[in-house]
Amino acid sequence: MKTSHRAAGAALAVLTIAALTSCGSGSGSGTASSGGGAVTLKFLVDNSQATLDTAKALADAFTKANPTIKVETETRPGGSEGDNIIKTRLSTGDMSDVFWYNSGSLLQALNPAQTLVDLTGDPVLANVQKDFLPVVSQNGKAYGVPAGTAMGGGILYNRKVYERLKLEVPKTWTEFMANNDKIKAAGIAPVIGTFKDTWTSQLFVLGDYYNVQAAVPGFARDYTANKAKFATTPAALAGFQHLADVHAKGYLQEGFGSATNDQGMKMLVEGKGAHYPMLSAQLPPLVASMPQAATDVGFFGIPGTDAARSGATIWEPPGIYIPKTTENLDAAKKFLAFVASPAGAEATNKAVQPAGPYRIAGAELPEDAIQVAKDLQVYVDEGRTAPALEFVSPVKGPSLEQITVAVGSGLTPPAEGAAQYDKDVEKQAKQLGLAGW
Repeated sequence: MKTSHRAAGAALAVLTIAALTSCGSGSGSGTASSGGGAVTLKFLVDNSQATLDTAKALADAFTKANPTIKVETETRPGGSEGDNIIKTRLSTGDMSDVFWYNSGSLLQALNPAQTLVDLTGDPVLANVQKDFLPVVSQNGKAYGVPAGTAMGGGILYNRKVYERLKLEVPKTWTEFMANNDKIKAAGIAPVIGTFKDTWTSQLFVLGDYYNVQAAVPGFARDYTANKAKFATTPAALAGFQHLADVHAKGYLQEGFGSATNDQGMKMLVEGKGAHYPMLSAQLPPLVASMPQAATDVGFFGIPGTDAARSGATIWEPPGIYIPKTTENLDAAKKFLAFVASPAGAEATNKAVQPAGPYRIAGAELPEDAIQVAKDLQVYVDEGRTAPALEFVSPVKGPSLEQITVAVGSGLTPPAEGAAQYDKDVEKQAKQLGLAGW
């Protein structure tokens, strides 16, 4: 959903804050492969630091391997302003040769069949893991390659606090709440809330989707068809209930309503708070200034009701796409093929710590990967993951973050908040022309 992509943008520098600047130049689409002259590719990315660092690393490594193709990065804002720039430039034919944008539901709003180059069956996708392709596809046609890594949405936790209090990673919500009791008794904030940055309030709901899918495998399909609702599906309502439970128990730190995401991450790394419902991509940018973030913070999926089925919700990487208006198609495809290769992943690793596993065959985490990435890799390797709802349903609403702030602050009962969100999604579902709405 759009607000969760804001999260990703703030985190990955992407996604999503994807609330979470021109045209290609050069001498034609055949120039790059024929060697007939130099080509300059324009590469549009959001302006968050992690995205900029990743884009530069990819561009530099690609040009070193392909001296006749120069890649110049252009920047755009994040959030809704950036979304509008993307849509406007696509509609006016003024889009860069390649661009970095969300995968999943937000991609559908770009009308990819009309605006983007179809890569279905193209060698560009040779190394892309097949289970990633649906999030850059529409009607069975694939339009992009993964940019960066997947990330987990769940609980970031301070491993030193767990070690000191002799706690084990919980596999059920009951175990999680029991840990919180012990942490509170030790004088440490059990759960960090940072509701000034409203998008951060959503993770108990969004990150719980693995448990929703495990309990109700057809939820995404029925939700998209207006046959299932959060408020009337107990497994889906649970995320709103979690917000209410944590507040009611007094587990949030003092001042959670005015705290920012940056303050929350600092609290977590310093061990002043034990748990932070958050995206794993929040960690890599902290490693330079707080090296202990790489080892002292771990990740686990939001616990459900069945220990034997514990797992985690993952956010797929954003995508890199080619607009139909590019005049440098061959060079653009060559660049995307590099991005979606082990060499591209290696170049990225040198610039940005991965926040999770790659979606590229042969691309592996470096030995010095941060702990949250290693923890998430275990979930992926064991097949205990599900994509966030936004990657399997186009139905989303703009007001979830305001609703979850109210529920998490004890102002709105969880059932009422879930019903409010069910109402919130109707407008967009109708705009998309989905059947059943």
